[in-house]
Order: sequence, then C-alpha cells, then structure tokens
Amino acid sequence: MALHSRKKGVRVLGVAESFKPGDASSVLAGVVMRGDLVVDGAELGRTSVGGDDATARICSLYKRLKRNDVNAIVVSGCVLSLYNIVDADALAAKTRAPVLCLTYRESSGIEESIRRRFPDRSEGKLRAYRGLGARKRLMLASGKPVFVRTSGMSDGQALDLLNLFTLQGSVPEPVRVAKILARAASRRSSRRG
Repeated sequence: MALHSRKKGVRVLGVAESFKPGDASSVLAGVVMRGDLVVDGAELGRTSVGGDDATARICSLYKRLKRNDVNAIVVSGCVLSLYNIVDADALAAKTRAPVLCLTYRESSGIEESIRRRFPDRSEGKLRAYRGLGARKRLMLASGKPVFVRTSGMSDGQALDLLNLFTLQGSVPEPVRVAKILARAASRRSSRRG
C-alpha cells in the first residue's frame, strides 16, 4: 500500500505496551487512528517479557484487526518488554505496511544491559539488536526531537506522518492512546490476577 503521509485520510496503527516488574507478559495495545485524529479501531494482545516474540505478536495484533486500510504502523520503540526486539523489516514484510519505531531520548545503546540480563543467550539478542541499525534523529514541528528506525518509508515520510499525528510534545496521538489503553488493560489484568 502506498504511504501518503500528508493526507488527512491516512490511517496509522499505533502500538504501545505496558507491564510491571515481575510480569511474565506485557499488554500490547494497537489503536487505529485517522489523520483527522479520529480513533477508528483498537485491539489488544500480549508479548513475553524478555522474550523474542514481539515482532510476531504485533503482526498477530495487526492481522486480528482485519483492516486493509492501515497505511503505516508506528511502534513505541523497537525494544519492548525488557529486550524483546521488534524487527521493523520483518514486521513491514509480514503486514505489507511501512513501519516506524519511535523513541524519545538519545541513548548510547543497550548492549551491556543485554549481556548482563541474558548471559546464556545474549548473542542472539545482540544480533537482533544490531540488526536494527542506527536510529535517526528527526525534529518535529513541535520543536521536540525523536529518534526513529523505519522500514518501507523515507525519513521525509516519517517526519510528515509524525507531524500529522503529534499535537504537542513528541508522542504521536495513536501511540499515546495505545499506551493509555495498554496501561488500563495491564492494571485490569493485575487486579484479576
């Protein structure tokens, strides 16, 4: 599907997560939002904390929506749920939608943290992390910087898309609403458990 990142009719699936220390899984929330900021769909899923299933779980969440009008997927981070790494290229290939993974702060990387946390399987995690490539710094119209990794879209398209969906600060609305939904679902499942 062609990405028309400046059109008001563009639809984005924003994906975010929420978990608490000690949780075995993290709640994934996906929110479909139109360029006019109308919420047009939502879905929940789970991914394992510390696992290697984030890409597959986001893909599954996308497929459960049964939407062929989603123009792009915007994920809050390429590294979810304590080092569960999202492969943006694989996600874009499986969903046939451009993917943008977004973070908000500069970082010197997480390789040492991965080695400490996963002494027996750090090489696979490090290979996946290095495969993400470098983040690119973009300056939003709001005056805030963001750091992105993309697949299937140019830096210009990524910036247009982020500016369209970001009302203030640095968090685009589909991701912000998905984060709220994920937190609420996580709190609810904690109360039941």
